[in-house]
Amino acid sequence: MTSALLTDLYELTMLHGAREAGTASRRCVFEVFTRSLPEGRRYGVLAGTGRVLDAIADFRFDDADLRYLRRSGLLDEETLEHLAAYRFAGDVHGYEEGELFFPNSPVLRIEGTFEDAVMLETVVLSILNHDSGIASAGSRMITAARGRPCIEMGGRRVHEDAAIAAARAAYIVGFHSTSNLAAGAHYRIPVAGTAAHAFTLLFDSEEEAFRAQIASQGAGTTVLVDTYDVEAAVRTAVEIAGPQLGAVRLDSGDLGVQAHEVRALLDSLGATDTRITATGDLDEYRVEELTEAPLDGYGIGTRLVTGGGHPAPGFVYKLVEREGADGAMHPVGKRSQDKATLGAGKAAYRMIVGERAHAELVLPGESEVAEFERELIAELTSGEANPEWARTSLRPLQKPMILGGEPVHDLRAPAVVEAARARHAASVAELGLSPDDGPDGPPAIPTVTDGVEAARVLS
Repeated sequence: MTSALLTDLYELTMLHGAREAGTASRRCVFEVFTRSLPEGRRYGVLAGTGRVLDAIADFRFDDADLRYLRRSGLLDEETLEHLAAYRFAGDVHGYEEGELFFPNSPVLRIEGTFEDAVMLETVVLSILNHDSGIASAGSRMITAARGRPCIEMGGRRVHEDAAIAAARAAYIVGFHSTSNLAAGAHYRIPVAGTAAHAFTLLFDSEEEAFRAQIASQGAGTTVLVDTYDVEAAVRTAVEIAGPQLGAVRLDSGDLGVQAHEVRALLDSLGATDTRITATGDLDEYRVEELTEAPLDGYGIGTRLVTGGGHPAPGFVYKLVEREGADGAMHPVGKRSQDKATLGAGKAAYRMIVGERAHAELVLPGESEVAEFERELIAELTSGEANPEWARTSLRPLQKPMILGGEPVHDLRAPAVVEAARARHAASVAELGLSPDDGPDGPPAIPTVTDGVEAARVLS
């Protein structure tokens, strides 16, 4: 199946209308951004870019697609012939996966003719909104876990294909492993899993179940101990596996209280190295509450793969610049209330002072970038300049991804996901946030969109 029909009808009707009006070949710049962060979110995390680029490469109408469109009677034959030959021939620049975003961050910029770029809107937004929603929630969970490993285990709570993408997004933001085998096969993500309550219930006694599991998987396995009585289960598991028992899992009840009780019991039985893992509808708030509990890791599912209450960051795909009848490029944008758009293609930088991020610079046009640089130099050379500003640098955020329709790099390789994982860790570290600050708060850094605001940041 191609990705061409993963779109909304109005993309094709706009294409048809523009072709009839003679404007379809006008050069255009589209940008993907979100106007705001969900309430309480300090930042967003971009994920899914690699999948977007795959979808663009596969965006072509095959014979089956064209037969469907022809039967529908929605388009004329000339437009169908155009679709049959369609291949994206424009340019794509954007933030790399794992990077953070803030309000108005232009995470993706698509340049080409109107007929080149307009049809990509739905598939681009569906991937970025889904994957970034999960990554943004997952990053908060990793911060709350304070270095304790987290397993992604939400595949049974979403569409089967979405489960693979969810595991990928979770791994990028720091999850240690996934329960999803398809994600492991596709992206080389470590997989984890041992047994559920059904395995215990299959046997005539819990002891028989534990003996079978440990015989099959070894003493280092993780035993689920809350099917019947937690204390009895822990004693039985240690008796069978000895102090080499890998871990026990708690999935219900007061996890904080139980963790203290189980830790004391394990230690009294000599199983001082046996870990305790918690599962059961966890999210960043619940993990935060368990900070003082003697837990060694978490399994997180539903609240992660459904975006932690905010399943979509609200990314939009907007035309911000287009060729006029005079052949020059002109900024364009909506002026509607609450949904105004800042026109012109924009350059984006992270303003770093020392090792800390201080602002997201989103400046329209080369003149605005030059103006900011002049303001920065003037501030740094003034007699009243803060000495700390001498360590200021601007980190470019947009990188070329497709040029002339051709991918710049191979984004299908497993190394790409590992690079995104490292990039995310570095980007979060730039913010200087402490887990003790808690999950919620205002955006970690301001978004600067003109020279006046830039000067205000510098002051």
